[in-house]
Amino acid sequence: MKTRKQPHGTCNMVGANIEKLRKEKNLSQKDFIAKLQAFGLDINPTSYSKLEGQIRCATDKELFAVSQVLGVTVNDLF
Repeated sequence: MKTRKQPHGTCNMVGANIEKLRKEKNLSQKDFIAKLQAFGLDINPTSYSKLEGQIRCATDKELFAVSQVLGVTVNDLF
């Protein structure tokens, strides 16, 4: 998997942990986004990348979907 080109931002507290958990499950961003969309979350690759890079805030709905797809609790994302 590619390495991050820019450092994480400061707009959310969960992006870096989501990225770590996603990579631990050997999921590419593309595959993970597809799973989120299948779960019912309307998210595009750019928006997800910004969430993971902590460049934008995460909504409660996104946190719930991410936790469900990763098989962790919302608290684990923090």
